[in-house]
Parts: sequence; structure tokens; C-alpha cells
Amino acid sequence: MASGVLPDVDKYICSFQRWLPGHLAGIADPEHLKTIKLFATWRVLPHLRERADRSRITPSVRGFAAEQITCATAFLQWLSARNTTLASLGQLDIDAWFAENTERGRTSLRPFLNWAMQGCRCPRSLSIPAQRISRRPALSEDERLAALGRLLTDTDASMRLRVAGVIVLLYAQPLTRVVQLTVDDVLHNGETTLLRLGEPASPVPTPVAALLLAYIANRGNMNTATNQASRWLFPGRRAGQPARTDHLSALLGEIGIPVAAARGAAVRQQLLELPAPVVADALGYHDKTTSRLLRETGGTWSRYAAGDHTRSPTGWAPRGTHGS
Repeated sequence: MASGVLPDVDKYICSFQRWLPGHLAGIADPEHLKTIKLFATWRVLPHLRERADRSRITPSVRGFAAEQITCATAFLQWLSARNTTLASLGQLDIDAWFAENTERGRTSLRPFLNWAMQGCRCPRSLSIPAQRISRRPALSEDERLAALGRLLTDTDASMRLRVAGVIVLLYAQPLTRVVQLTVDDVLHNGETTLLRLGEPASPVPTPVAALLLAYIANRGNMNTATNQASRWLFPGRRAGQPARTDHLSALLGEIGIPVAAARGAAVRQQLLELPAPVVADALGYHDKTTSRLLRETGGTWSRYAAGDHTRSPTGWAPRGTHGS
């Protein structure tokens, strides 16, 4: 695919389609097999393809698709043990299953229950308990600065991980965006270095710029024939592909950089220093996201209006231009 010999196909959809037959082969009950096959064909796979057309599929999205299938299978087996079928599913059954399982399991089962109710495969009057939203605590500002200092000075750590960690800690970027950066997103004119995450591009402090430019000059995973001209800032092992987010996250965790907590600390610090719309534009966030985080942080920029502040309102002129 990287060389243009084969048409582009999302590798994670291919991975899911290879995994599915093996899972279906392990379902003994014919009715369960039929239901799960229909769920996979008409709910899970279409959502994966829609996601691939809209943006891209990450390893976590592919993993969640499989979790939906395995959780739905386990749920049907659990109903059989209670001498119940999907068609005779009652509210007490749903409440009992949700009480016995973790929040991850509940989240994985919700798409199946919604699909079953919409298709009249179970009573449509059933109520699915609301999902609990839990957020991991962010690093403190002292912890964030200490982690930044460690990445800038620890020459024993991989330069690849140091650069990725600094981008997360300094610019609050999720790894799904970090791995999509290219060397063309690093703008350097000999004196100033900028990193294009949104508009305008964000300035890069001198110590970080030195690390970033040194890394670009000696990126890893560039030895294969199709990768030698790769523009990815973090080339992956597969030809033409960037690094995997799950692999990069695990490696960062091993050197003491918890990605989610680091991102939370970075974006909150940005919001304490700058208006939420400015942070949203510069870092590529949605303005509603930064506004919500600002309220949670207790920042003081809540009255700053979003929009282009370089343009003047209609009919406005600078003081002194009328009659002078």
C-alpha cells in the first residue's frame, strides 16, 4: 500500500475482520452466533468504516470494537445461565448485569443493547443506566515542570520518547495527534522554531527546539525502502505508517510520563495564562473543550470572546481618525 501497488485499506479494519471469524467459531449456541454475527455486520463494522472515512482508526478504537463483540457474547451467555433470552430481557436483568460488571464492561455493552432495542430484538422500553464519566487527576504544576526538566536533560532516555513527552507536557497534545505530526510541522528559520499544532503555530522554547531539531536529524525507523523519505515526525516500523499510539504511550509510561495526566496538567496551565479561545486555536482543541476545562480550572478569562480579534467591527475606526 505504501508503494502504491495495492489500494489503501485501513489496517485496523483488516485486523478486526481477521479476528472476527475466530471469535464467531467459538460461539456454540446457534442463536447467539446469529445475533453476534448480525451485530458485527450491521453495527460494529459500519461504525468502523464510518470512522475511517471521517478521520482514522486508532488501536484503541480497534480494541473497543472487539470488546463490544466479546462483551455482547458474554452477556448472551450470562442470560442463558439465568434461563433468559434477549427477546425476554427485563429491566431486572440489565440492572443485575450492570451491578456485577466494571464500568469498562458496561461501556462495551451499551452499543449492543442500543442496537438490540432499535432492532426490536429486545423490549424497547428498557432503560440503560447512564454512563459514569471519570477523569484521571492531572499532574501538579511542580510535577509537570519536573518531568519536563527530566526529559530535557536525561540523555539516557531515547530521544524519540523525550521529544514525544515534551510535546505532550508542553502543548497538551494527545498521542493520536502527536504521531500525525510531520517534519513539515516544525518550522525553523535559523533563529526561531515553531511547531504547527493549530493556528497560529506555537513557539518552541530554545532548549526544546535544540532537542527537536537534533531528533529530526536522526529519526529512527528510517531504514526500510519506503521509509527513507518518510515525513512523519515519528515514523513507525510499518512502511509509510507513523508510530502506534498505544506502543508510544506504554513506553512513555515506563519512563514516568503518564500521558493523560500530563496532558491535563499542560492544558490547565495554558488556560491559566491565556484565554480559552486562544488556547483552542493554537493547540488544535475545540473551543467548547477549553471553555469547559477553564471552568473546572477556575481561570479568569471567562469573559474573553472567541473569534478573530484582528478584524475591526463594521463602522469602527481608531480614535482620532474622525475629523482630525
